[in-house]
Amino acid sequence: MSKIISTETIAKVVAQPKGKMIAYWTVTLLIASTITLSGIGQLMHNGGNVELVKNLGYPLYVLTILGIWKVLGAIALVVPSFPRLKEWAHAGIFFLMTGAALSHVLDNDYGDYGFNVILPLSYAALNIASWALRPKSRKL
Repeated sequence: MSKIISTETIAKVVAQPKGKMIAYWTVTLLIASTITLSGIGQLMHNGGNVELVKNLGYPLYVLTILGIWKVLGAIALVVPSFPRLKEWAHAGIFFLMTGAALSHVLDNDYGDYGFNVILPLSYAALNIASWALRPKSRKL
């Protein structure tokens, strides 16, 4: 007679604490939505985008470039899989926001109460929080 030996494989699933997951999605959806809306506004040349870009001395086509990259970056943050793409999106958003703040500082365009510097730096901080809270499935 044959002897059947069964082996049982048990996969250990390490679940992320629920509070951390809620914090991750809250911050990620907040940064993705603000970046998306900003990108759409730049693509449509809405609001003060044209005046802002002209005042900083950049050509108007920069709005189209930034708008496209912002929308694509926000999409990359929320779609499942593609951890390397998410890393690049986080890096791009960080450089974009810190570059915006630095552009305003170098042009002495701080806005009311430093708004033109504080807003992009707060978006950069949200982006860092999203990156730091990401679940294991979204890491390289």
